Amino acid sequence: MTQTSLVGRGLNEGARLFRAWFDQLAGAAERGEPAAYVFVMGSFAELLRAFDLPGVFPEINSLQTAVRRVAHEYLNEAEEYGYSPDVCGYVKADVAVQLRGGRHPMGRIPKPSLGILTNACNTYVKWGEIWERLYRIPVFVLDVPGTRMAGEQPGPRDFERDRAYVAAQLRELIALCEQVTGRRFDVDRLREAMGHANVMSRCWKRVLELNRSRPAPFNAVSDGTIYLGVANGLRGTPEASAYFADLVEEMSHKAAEGIGTVQDEKYRLAFVGVPCYPIFRRFNELFAEWGGTFVGSTYLWFASGGAALGFEYDLARPIESLAEGALLSVRHAMDSMFFSDRAVGDLIGPFGIDGVVFHAVKSCRTVSTGLADSRRAVMARYGVPSLLLESDMMDKRVVSEAQLKNRVDAFFEGLASRKQTFACG
Repeated sequence: MTQTSLVGRGLNEGARLFRAWFDQLAGAAERGEPAAYVFVMGSFAELLRAFDLPGVFPEINSLQTAVRRVAHEYLNEAEEYGYSPDVCGYVKADVAVQLRGGRHPMGRIPKPSLGILTNACNTYVKWGEIWERLYRIPVFVLDVPGTRMAGEQPGPRDFERDRAYVAAQLRELIALCEQVTGRRFDVDRLREAMGHANVMSRCWKRVLELNRSRPAPFNAVSDGTIYLGVANGLRGTPEASAYFADLVEEMSHKAAEGIGTVQDEKYRLAFVGVPCYPIFRRFNELFAEWGGTFVGSTYLWFASGGAALGFEYDLARPIESLAEGALLSVRHAMDSMFFSDRAVGDLIGPFGIDGVVFHAVKSCRTVSTGLADSRRAVMARYGVPSLLLESDMMDKRVVSEAQLKNRVDAFFEGLASRKQTFACG
């Protein structure tokens, strides 16, 4: 493998795999095959693969309409149908996809035969009710108990009770999947998918760690979003485990050779929130033009289905271990959103963070509520400069590129002044 072919492989192969995954969904739609609608925070993809049940991620479908600059068409259609402008943009775009018979910029989306969701996001439950009304399908809500204390880990009696509670719900979900698909549950198929997920999680954790290198080998917002697409859509497959093993090889090579994601890295940034997809490329350019790169992002934690933890299943006890993984990953996702100041604190020292960018979006109160308070807490506790931006992850009507640029430029001018002061001192 030459250096030329190794560098950039993850982005190219990730885009190819993501495209192929959507093509498979389109094929399932054309054949009228059953599919499950799931979410990134608790998809239970490993379990679905034991039933050959394709997983459709409405969140991913919706953000892709924004990346492809057509989200406003879907949002307008949902609002004309009766949904308020204040409703989550992801929900409204998905509603429009359903009203269009599954038509989507990347291909046709299959209809759901089953909905699976957790309580990781308060919107999930109401979203599932929409599918119930539209398709008269069963919707399974898995209740994951939240953390009782910071950093709660396996072992304590409360955790073991919570794990047993989740495992009991998983057995109910298995019975429901048997009913929907007409297939008997195959525990060996589950073990196989969990084994592939173990490799992916191990590698994803290592990829994130490699961004401690200077310069950072990948951008946690732009490049990281492509990696997330593979992590979610292909979770539990040999393709995903091979992809992330290759990604570790590429990032290790870039770190060893000093190959960064920007030509001249001057500022190392942490990102909190959901990206600005309506102007996704331009949003990242606003920072790269100043030599800034995002080396860490809470989005890569809560939107990776728990892979960021590096948790590995115990294949000898698959149901119990799947329950433990769900408990840990969903809790970690929720804590990354609700206690983002603590999450950022884990990045600042090890990753050499120069500044933190908080991105509040109109469409998602779950992520955005409390960001201003988290920003104040980070500055008070760590003394790191920060920037609070307000736009949206879907709706270009509330995204002002000029306003964003003014605030980003002022932020970097402050960072430059700060660095000069420290250099003189």
